[in-house]
Formats: sequence, structure tokens, C-alpha cells
Amino acid sequence: MASNTTSKDASIESKLKALYDLQQVCTEIDKIRTLRGELPLEVEDLEDEVQGLQTRIDKLDDEVKRLSDEIMIKKNEIKEADLQIKKYESQQDAVRNNREFDAISKEIEYQNLEKQLCEKRIKEFTADMKNAKDLADEAKQRLRERSQDLDNKRAELDTIVAETKADEDALLAKADEIKKEVNDEYILSAFNRIRSNARNGLAVVTVQRDACGGCFNKIPPQRQFDIRLHKRVIVCEYCGRILVDDNINAEEA
Repeated sequence: MASNTTSKDASIESKLKALYDLQQVCTEIDKIRTLRGELPLEVEDLEDEVQGLQTRIDKLDDEVKRLSDEIMIKKNEIKEADLQIKKYESQQDAVRNNREFDAISKEIEYQNLEKQLCEKRIKEFTADMKNAKDLADEAKQRLRERSQDLDNKRAELDTIVAETKADEDALLAKADEIKKEVNDEYILSAFNRIRSNARNGLAVVTVQRDACGGCFNKIPPQRQFDIRLHKRVIVCEYCGRILVDDNINAEEA
């Protein structure tokens, strides 16, 4: 039984050391990514804006085409009305009585009203089409400007990524190897969760001057003693970070 307990304690200790090493590697990765600053987010925002502008332009171009088609339809209706008017006017010369003359006159009047309505709609469509074209031109100008900004930001980001890619890839590979050493999905999940919630990305911190190295709250002496034993994973009761003593790697040597 004592042997099993010792083996278990050794396993916890090795996991704590591996977690501390993993934190150091992740911190180096964070430093590299910090060099990129807000560029990735800026690129993403610009990509969304460019896509939105292109969608808006496509819709406006479709609207211009639709209005142009509507105008053509109304012009054809005017031509058809003119043909009908000419036909009715020629028929007026052959009427036999006032009733027929009045009926044909009403048809001519109706066709003239149809022409006026078509002309009114053409004016409305023309005004709407001009407005849509103006909006499309503004959006296209904005698209050209934002596309240029996007190209510049992408080039800047690509340069930084190229300069740091080799180091980042090596660190990521090292982090994967350390995770295999930890070999505990529950602990690794907790590590990742704490890192994502921590402002500085620190999930594992050492005890410094009797305080948590993450939130700097005081740690009771007995809890410090338990931390130095490395027999279980202990977290700060204030910030939830995993606590290790500052000699954890020195003891491994």
C-alpha cells in the first residue's frame, strides 16, 4: 500500500512539474503572438467589412438592373399605347355614330392615361436607379479603400508571422510533448480553462513571498507546506490558479 501511495505521489509531482513547464512554454508562445498585436483581429474585421461591402454592392447592382428592366417595360408599354392610340384615331374617321365616336375617344383617353402613368413610373424608377447607382458608387469607393487597407494589414501580418513561425512551431511541438507527459485530460482541461480566464494567460504560478504569483493574495503557511509536498494539485482559493513552489524545477535537477 505504501508503494502505491509513493507511486501516486510521484505521478502527481511529475504532472505538476510538467504543468509548470507547459506554462513556461505557453507564456513564450503568448509573447510571440503578442508581437502580432491586434493585427489578426484587424485583418478579420477588414475581411468582414470587405465582404459586407461586396454583398451591398451586389444587391445595389441587382436593384439597378431591376429598375432598368422596369423602365424598359414601361417604355414598351408607352410604345404599345401609342400604337393603340393611332389605331383608335384611324378608326374615328370611319365611325358611324356618336356612340362609337365616344367609345373610341374613351379608349384613346385611357391609353393616354396609361402613358402618363408609365411616364410617372419611369421618372420614379429613374430617380430610384440614380440613388442606387450613387450608393453603389460610394460603396465601391469604400470597397477599394478597405481592400487596400486589408492588403496592407495582411502583408504586415504575414511578415510578422513569417519571422516568428519557426519559433512558434517549435514551441507548439514542445507544448504537445509536455501534454503527453501530463497525460491527464481532466488536468489539461482545467489548465486550458484557467488560462483562458486569466488576464495574463497564467494558469500555473509559483508562490512568491508567501503569496500567489497570480493574484498576490497571501497563502497560509500550512497551505504552502502542502504545496511544497507536491502530493496533490492545489489551486489558489482566490483566483483559481494552480500553485507550485518556486523550487519545483530545481528539485528535478
